Amino acid sequence: MRVLVTGAAGWIGSALVPELIGAGHHVVGLIRSNRSAAAAAERGVEVLRGDLADLDLLREAAAGVDGVVHLAFGHDFSRFEESAREEGRVIEALGAALEGSDQPLVVASGTPVVPGGVATERDRAQGEGFAVLRDANARAAVGLAERGVRSSVVRLPRSVHGEGDRGFISALIGIARDRGVSGYVGDGSQRWPAVHLRDAARLFRLALEQAPAGSVLHAVGDEGVPIREIAEVIGRHLDVPVAAVPAEGFGFLGGLLGVDQPASNALTGELLGWRPEGPGLVEDLDAGHYFA
Repeated sequence: MRVLVTGAAGWIGSALVPELIGAGHHVVGLIRSNRSAAAAAERGVEVLRGDLADLDLLREAAAGVDGVVHLAFGHDFSRFEESAREEGRVIEALGAALEGSDQPLVVASGTPVVPGGVATERDRAQGEGFAVLRDANARAAVGLAERGVRSSVVRLPRSVHGEGDRGFISALIGIARDRGVSGYVGDGSQRWPAVHLRDAARLFRLALEQAPAGSVLHAVGDEGVPIREIAEVIGRHLDVPVAAVPAEGFGFLGGLLGVDQPASNALTGELLGWRPEGPGLVEDLDAGHYFA
């Protein structure tokens, strides 16, 4: 299968590209920078230079492949609403190019928060804010199934971990190093779902190859790791105390750390036979590469 991957040079893309190539697929990667383009080409990627703002380029590229995996997203929290609106335009452009083809379009999103419960693939984001904006885009992607697109959404948990991770866990480690304390919010019982990078990449491949039109999938390995447990591992490796810290002490992360947000993968496993095989978040932290 000839597959267009947006965000091919990003964190998820770095694992998905070899996963796809190893399964016999040909990857066309949307790449912005010269450096990333050169690295991608060395890994066997057919480089497509451009960015998400060029909707005509995306439509043309999608019309020339057998399937699309859309990973790219601007994670600058100072302009999240703008990034979410851009994502909506990209999904519509890709969907228009694939309309009536029955070809796959796989879109990345995030697991929702279900107050007092564990989020399943059937749940939707509630209330207001960033998560609701992205959920609306995910629902638009699922809705493309009615237009002859084999669309699916892979929801990612708060932590997609592995060697080289520069996401939320790395940010927490940086804060602990700078302040000399590994902190958590409240009593630290709030839970974060997590998945190893390789497991997430495998699920994206399975979604591309097998997911029925309109599927919502959860790339969840750990259903929920208590924030205090994460803080304790970080504290042990950095040899700093572990203590409760006000949410504002974590910047934009404070709001995420203060919310209990476990998520299940049960329906995904039933549908595609996907099971996480990589280490859990605590085991991965204890491996030491986050602290090198």
